[in-house]
Amino acid sequence: MRLIVQKFGGTSVASENSRQMIVNKIKGAISEGLSPIVVVSAMGRKGSSYATDTLLSLLSPGFKQKNKRAVDFLISCGENISAAVLCNTLYDAGLNAMPLSGANAGIITDDNFTSANFIRMDKDLVLKTIEDGYIPVITGFQGVTEDGLITTIGRGGSDTSAVIIGEGLKVLRVEIYTDVDGIMTADPKVVQNAKIISDLSYFEVFQLADQGAKVIHPGAVEIAMRSNIPIIIKNTLSDEIGTLIHDGLSREKKLFTGIASIDDRVQIKVENDFELDIFSFMAERNISIDLINVFPEESIFTISKDDFEAFEDIMKQNDINFKYKDNLTQISIIGKGMTGIPGIMAKILRTLKTNGIEVLQTADSNATIWCLVHSESKLNAINLLHKELLENN
Repeated sequence: MRLIVQKFGGTSVASENSRQMIVNKIKGAISEGLSPIVVVSAMGRKGSSYATDTLLSLLSPGFKQKNKRAVDFLISCGENISAAVLCNTLYDAGLNAMPLSGANAGIITDDNFTSANFIRMDKDLVLKTIEDGYIPVITGFQGVTEDGLITTIGRGGSDTSAVIIGEGLKVLRVEIYTDVDGIMTADPKVVQNAKIISDLSYFEVFQLADQGAKVIHPGAVEIAMRSNIPIIIKNTLSDEIGTLIHDGLSREKKLFTGIASIDDRVQIKVENDFELDIFSFMAERNISIDLINVFPEESIFTISKDDFEAFEDIMKQNDINFKYKDNLTQISIIGKGMTGIPGIMAKILRTLKTNGIEVLQTADSNATIWCLVHSESKLNAINLLHKELLENN
């Protein structure tokens, strides 16, 4: 069997019209001699009747915090509905399909409810479903513990489910269908001239996703990378070729791949006291650090606004003074092609500073350069950098 996974997001399964487009994608795969395994998300987005956020709104905040097992029991329902409804649409189109939950599909996880970690896949029932002449329509986002308890694997989990299934069944590729034509050089809501990237490496897309580009879950990319499974990002509602994610450098020779950003960053400056290891204290409270610069007298780093209250508590408990700036945005310029090319950082800083944009902090790796700016400068900064680095090259 020549197996592929086709994953369809919430907007793709939300309406009868979009579900008909899914039928066309599945029939297209079959016409190529492929055996599609379908993975679905819950219908629609927040406000839609069966969307995950809508289901979550039925529970009180205290209950959600104290009983995550019950949360998973509830929010797994959204994908179940999608799978059954899509099977009905496929039946009406003359295709035999069978809905399978994450448990049916053998997605075994630990018991870290609402953010479970994948352990293994028992693939027998999925393969039997195919051998019996049915298209498996599997609920994304879901798993099951060794004891048979329903789990979910965190936001964006349907992408991860699709690649987990692809890895377990050794498929030719994973196709992820959404409401955009592919991965773009920047958020098109921010940059009008953003364009589709035809292909890029696992590393580059992982960096884009990890740095705030809402294209694909980083966990899904990590699994695809270790298994060397090609991923294609496509639009359910169009026939655009999409973006291919694979194991090598882009076939387009370019220095830069794209620009992403993360809002709500807080910059911290603290005098060094090596008898008080504040970084260990922060690790104990699960506070993640970015853009760290350690100097003889002080350390400068950034954290999420969501972690600031916990950080402030640590500082008070240990009687440590610190300074901070908030309402900041971390901009990431990504591209494996710029590795080893001199003058890139200078060009980025010159572009921003000559246009009156203050750069509060920078950092770089082989394939990513980060700049910290005031959030009020974000839109201007991203558009200037996109024009200078991606449109003029």
